[in-house]
Amino acid sequence: MFGKEKIVKTLNIEGMSCMHCVKKVEAALKEVKGVKSVNVSLENKTAEVTLKEDVDDSVLKKAVEDAGYEVV
Repeated sequence: MFGKEKIVKTLNIEGMSCMHCVKKVEAALKEVKGVKSVNVSLENKTAEVTLKEDVDDSVLKKAVEDAGYEVV
């Protein structure tokens, strides 16, 4: 379905204040089925999520919120 195209979604995240927060968000997003890789930036307050298959935004948002942070 996706062939060689990759899907990248960027989430804006509030509540991260340290590298521990970054690792927690990365771990939560990597647990989501269909996620290939995650790159979280504390400075930019973003998470760039590369997907193997289409994943609904609400699923990614829930993973971040369950980890204790807010997607804005």
